[in-house]
Amino acid sequence: MGSRQGYQASWWVYLLHQVPRTNFQFEAVESSFAPLDREYQQALLLLTSVAGLCLAISLGLICVYLIRFCCCDPEDEDEPKPQRVCCVTWSCVAAIVICCAGIGLGFYGNSETNDGVGQVTAALQDANLTLQSADALVRQTLGLLSGAVGGDLTRLEEALAPRTEFVAVVRNTRRQAEAVAQILAGLPFWGALGGSPSQLAHGLAYLEDYRWLAYILVLLLDLVICLFTLLGLAKQIKWLVVVMTVMSFFVLILSWGSLGLEMAAAVGLSDFCSDPDGFVLNLTQAKTDLNPAEILQYYLACSLDVPNPFQQRLTMSQRALSSIHSQLHGLEREAIPQFPAAERNLVSVQVTLNTTESNFHQLVALLNCRGLHKDYVDALKGLCYDGMEGLLFLLLFSLLSALAFTTAICSLPRAWERFQSRDAAYEDTEDDDPFTPQARSPPPRSSLHLSAPPISNAPVSQYMNQSGLFSGSPRYDSMPLLDRHSPPPSYSPSMQASYVGASQEEPGPRYRMDFLT
Repeated sequence: MGSRQGYQASWWVYLLHQVPRTNFQFEAVESSFAPLDREYQQALLLLTSVAGLCLAISLGLICVYLIRFCCCDPEDEDEPKPQRVCCVTWSCVAAIVICCAGIGLGFYGNSETNDGVGQVTAALQDANLTLQSADALVRQTLGLLSGAVGGDLTRLEEALAPRTEFVAVVRNTRRQAEAVAQILAGLPFWGALGGSPSQLAHGLAYLEDYRWLAYILVLLLDLVICLFTLLGLAKQIKWLVVVMTVMSFFVLILSWGSLGLEMAAAVGLSDFCSDPDGFVLNLTQAKTDLNPAEILQYYLACSLDVPNPFQQRLTMSQRALSSIHSQLHGLEREAIPQFPAAERNLVSVQVTLNTTESNFHQLVALLNCRGLHKDYVDALKGLCYDGMEGLLFLLLFSLLSALAFTTAICSLPRAWERFQSRDAAYEDTEDDDPFTPQARSPPPRSSLHLSAPPISNAPVSQYMNQSGLFSGSPRYDSMPLLDRHSPPPSYSPSMQASYVGASQEEPGPRYRMDFLT
């Protein structure tokens, strides 16, 4: 019964249906969907507790890591400090990126689940419209037949009282009309279900609205924490990182909790989707007096192998209406010429009978299994295809979020320790280290006024003689240019004017302009 035309259980349903189920005494529980059974409820609660165990392990690992972080000296670690800092930073970034990917999966899964539940509610509303239309036709037909039996046929019988054979025909017509009304009154089986599909659809839509909103808030909270954590790491804002670490604890507990609920919901839904007909039949048989083999199986299977449970009653009603038609035609042909006053009542009964036949044909079409079976299959597709897919994506989001926030909580304390020890690390470096911020910063303006080395005023010819005298000597070739008394550079008149203007704006030692004069 699990597969039918238009619906077949997916392989996700098959895999989850194979998950072992045990109660609190670790005894095996059947995998058939029975939410009212105590042992089945214990099995789902035990699956939920697996997420609680994972939460306890995660919190234990975090506590061990934080104790080691607080009590152990970082200098004792063999790994170099720059490499540790890089590892901490990239581990935080990787965890946040994984969490953002999980948030994207969560948005998709939440949308898919909402679409699946929306498809279920739409199918339930269509089924409710079909049943309401059938119920309205039955009530209308019963009202017409009751008016005809109690009004027109009674007056017709009084008008034809002198002829006993005509009176017998009218009474036979009344009995057949009452039988048809009795048969039609027994057709609406849905009243015994204790509720309408519309009520179920409204309750399901109400729960889905709150579920969708709750997941949207959780997803936005995770996204805000990830973005502000990245901002704190990028700008090295310690208080922001500390606040996001505290918020990560709350989201970590929330993620593991939602993971447990989603796991239990996915397993329970797989049990239902593997055999939906069995659950519907058992539930209906337990709560109502209906015979599932006669009515529900006809609509659930909608195949030639299952006979129409209304076929016999509909055939009897059709024959009764045909008999009433023939009897009224006989009265019209034989009684009206003798009793013209009865024609009005006879015509009124014929009009009522024609309306009854029209309603009867519509009722036969509405009670056919094709319409309600299509709604049933659409509901199964929405719940077991889109709903199951969205639930699995939400489960994956909760798992990635829990793992990512566990990693982030372990890494962020080292990150803010790096923030506060950054300046101290600069102070511990040597003064002549060119890679410190002090060495890379430009010197103050006052330090530029340094004493320049004395400039030789020796003539150029003397310098040329000295250079010619000592050229080629290895001892003088290796000497610096300052020790060789190299000549001053030559300046153009425009450069001299610019230097003169600068010296006038910023007075300095006299030796600055000696070589320009």
